[in-house]
Amino acid sequence: MPFNDFFKRLLGRGKKMIRCSARKRSAKFDASYRSWLHHQTYLSWTGPFFTSYHYKMAGLPTPYQVELHCTDNLKGVVFFYDERIGPDSFSFLFELLKDRVLQQGYTLRSGNKLECKEQHIEKLLLVPLPEDVPGTKLCNQRYGNVLLDYMRLKNKPGYIRLMANTYQDPHFSRPLLFEELLEKVLRPGEERQK
Repeated sequence: MPFNDFFKRLLGRGKKMIRCSARKRSAKFDASYRSWLHHQTYLSWTGPFFTSYHYKMAGLPTPYQVELHCTDNLKGVVFFYDERIGPDSFSFLFELLKDRVLQQGYTLRSGNKLECKEQHIEKLLLVPLPEDVPGTKLCNQRYGNVLLDYMRLKNKPGYIRLMANTYQDPHFSRPLLFEELLEKVLRPGEERQK
């Protein structure tokens, strides 16, 4: 057996195990998502996830399971799926987070799906619109580049990860606080419209 074939078999690379494709939503998904938004179904989870983030930071028990990420340049949170939410609503929550990040002066740079065996991951990269901070020559990085991931395992929701990756460079503005971004996308004080 040739050396390369041995490694392909050893690493499982001989089969088409990993597929990457552009991210697309069906018309049915879009219609269901719009209805979900119209009925403000998300209000059942956005506030509690915001609370869970802050409770986790304080070391308190959380209404929903979350995990925090915090380094010098990377801050974020992972929202784990809970049966109380339901698979469709969890998918719509991912869309809501994307839409609300876009409302903060961002553009969708890339979006794709990665499928590997029974694991499916949607990845989005949202970047700030290019502009200087008024009165300066600094590039406004806002909250940094925002990464959104939605992972499913065996067609069951797993988690949504929201991360902000910032630059520590003299040509960029100081990044805004991740907690501020989280508040803007989850809007914990939002009330149901009548």
